[in-house]
Amino acid sequence: MLSSQAPNRALRLSLRARHFSTSRPVAAVSPYRSANPATKSQKKVEKREQSTAAASQAAHSSPARTIPSPAFNRSVKEDVQPLQAFRQPEMDHSFVGMNGGQIFHEMMLRHGVKHVFGYPGGAILPVFDAIYNSEAFDFILPRHEQGAGHMAEGYARACGKPGVVLVTSGPGATNVITPMQDALMDGTPMVVFCGQVPTTAIGSDAFQEADVIGISRACTKWNVMVKNIAELPRRINEAFEIATSGRPGPVLVDLPKDVTGAMLNRPIPMSSTLPTHPSAASLAAKDLSRKQLDSAISRTADLINMAKKPVIYCGAGILGHPDGPKLLKELSEKAQIPVTTTLQGLGAYDELDPKALHMLGMHGSAFANMSMQEADLILALGARFDDRITGHVPRFAP
Repeated sequence: MLSSQAPNRALRLSLRARHFSTSRPVAAVSPYRSANPATKSQKKVEKREQSTAAASQAAHSSPARTIPSPAFNRSVKEDVQPLQAFRQPEMDHSFVGMNGGQIFHEMMLRHGVKHVFGYPGGAILPVFDAIYNSEAFDFILPRHEQGAGHMAEGYARACGKPGVVLVTSGPGATNVITPMQDALMDGTPMVVFCGQVPTTAIGSDAFQEADVIGISRACTKWNVMVKNIAELPRRINEAFEIATSGRPGPVLVDLPKDVTGAMLNRPIPMSSTLPTHPSAASLAAKDLSRKQLDSAISRTADLINMAKKPVIYCGAGILGHPDGPKLLKELSEKAQIPVTTTLQGLGAYDELDPKALHMLGMHGSAFANMSMQEADLILALGARFDDRITGHVPRFAP
């Protein structure tokens, strides 16, 4: 048995070593501690005591620091500065005090819209009220929303500008699904604006409510619902840009009634109210594609010079550019190459010209299909090789 004086003696020694001492603590000499390893709590206490002693010794041995460490002593000149100073975006005050319908009217003017096709309804009345007395538009009223969509589609094909459609919510919007699908398949630019129930009533099975965004997702290039009047100009700009860029097609903008009827009471950034301009990245991409196109044209010229029976196969893409038919005529005349067209490409080339092979495909002329089969070089311009043209692909133009 250990004596009762041994723990007391060890305790007195440990306390003596901690009184204002800068030396290492005296190790415990208790036979009890030497026979039994220290517990976790005792280890933590010992480490804390040693750390305190070491810190006290370092404080007595080194002089006091008079200045902060370099991490807190930076000069202003060494601070990281932004590449460019922050610039407050230029604000457009011209829309302040207008409601959503009046903003729609102004944005149509900025995009040069002269013809609007549509059928009025309750959910889109704020927009119709704004354009009713306007002399800037020719409004074409059909007897059905589907007719408005097909009218806008034909208008876009005839003049190259996007057709604008304005219809109400629910059945008014769903009636435009067929024209939008047709425009998507044929690459026709079209912008559809449809009314919608107020945002507070969406999802409550309100009168003439329909999930137009979900319904039209598969038959549009892009669709969006405007949830705030401040974003209305930006969404209209995006709609026209997407409808006309790349391969043209239809877009849909859903306009809740409380958005078109609300009043804008603060200025919005100028960048969201003006028609968009190509960015530096898009200009660089166009320059790169132009260089690649020059190389492809040079290669094509060599192939034309070597070909014995070339044929030009053109589609609706030729009609997408105002100078498309003119350039096609010049190419055919200069190289003396016959031209055949698809159903959608009719009108791109003079059908009375001696080099015209007329329409090809399932419902085309026999000599147009025969010329494609016998050609040693096919120049496809604005065409997509539809199944009505190719038929059985392995046997097409072997």
